[in-house]
Amino acid sequence: MEKKRSEARSTSARTRDRGRATRRRLIEATTQLGRERPGADLSVAEIAHAAGVFPNQVTYYFGSKDSLLVHAAFLGLLHDARRIERIGRQAPDATTFRRNIARAVLAMPSLPPVARALAAGISKPELAPVVDRHLQLLFRQSERFVSQLLDSRGWSTRRPLSTETRTFWSTALGAVLLVRAGAHGSVADLDLAGALTIHDEPEGGRPRPAGL
Repeated sequence: MEKKRSEARSTSARTRDRGRATRRRLIEATTQLGRERPGADLSVAEIAHAAGVFPNQVTYYFGSKDSLLVHAAFLGLLHDARRIERIGRQAPDATTFRRNIARAVLAMPSLPPVARALAAGISKPELAPVVDRHLQLLFRQSERFVSQLLDSRGWSTRRPLSTETRTFWSTALGAVLLVRAGAHGSVADLDLAGALTIHDEPEGGRPRPAGL
């Protein structure tokens, strides 16, 4: 009896592993197709072909193509955010950090797909929890990065870290949504650096004494 239970657990674990691997292949294939063909209306068949799985596995693992597209869009954003963190670490001072981060974020290829994912979350309520889950992950990742940066540099922010990260990403994503909705101008017109309050000066605005 114990042997049968052990074999059943082993089989169940292998099934879960295969399921996770299939989900990962589908998300990665969709992300790659989105980068190669930005704005294209990808079909379930071509996504499945690129991932090396059957088309019905898209709905089996994600419920719908739209849900898969949301997962893929945010995977691309999280990968881009990691690259942005490396750019941020290279900044010699807080002013350069704010400027470089803002420029790099507005140039990220993952922003338009995420804007489409946000729009899908608005028009299709069943996708809202998926969108929210990924946004919370983005906020936590960014908050962790900024916290480590402040600790290592002795910098600070003029508002709580959670507010800082949410305000920044909300501004960036909101700008892309406005442009997609037909608003005049482009994301380049936005002062995204102004959405950051990270600084390397004491509260009074006077330069920090040398050695501090």
